[in-house]
Amino acid sequence: MIRQAVPAEAAAVHALVRAAYQRYVPVIGVEPAPMTDDYAARIAAQQVWVLVEDAALAGVLVLEERADCFLLDNIAIAPDRQGLGHGRTLLDFAEAQAWRAGWNAITLYTNARMTENIAIYQARGYQLRDRRVEKGFDRVYMVKPLAT
Repeated sequence: MIRQAVPAEAAAVHALVRAAYQRYVPVIGVEPAPMTDDYAARIAAQQVWVLVEDAALAGVLVLEERADCFLLDNIAIAPDRQGLGHGRTLLDFAEAQAWRAGWNAITLYTNARMTENIAIYQARGYQLRDRRVEKGFDRVYMVKPLAT
């Protein structure tokens, strides 16, 4: 089940994201941005969705509607639940949310050194749009047109 996160889950959301991204610390040399995000503020802004399985958080999704795009800001799966299709489920949900909000495309970014993520997104139809350094991170922006 996917639902919006509630304020009482901020710590659990943060812990799941930290666990999911921990493996990237040696790859990029610092903690990825999602590890230090303010999830209480994100939840208050209604930007956080959780995937619940067997009464436990299995995944986290942060979606942000900006003036210029619908942004998939973060997707994280609990380490013990990776490889079970939850990432695909959350990507499908994010794309549907963008469509429901009236967007004909969805944008995301990932660290340029997270090459396996780039490959996953390309296989899902995301196209490279931009590469820039922001907040000290080398980011690759990707966009996917949504079906009409």
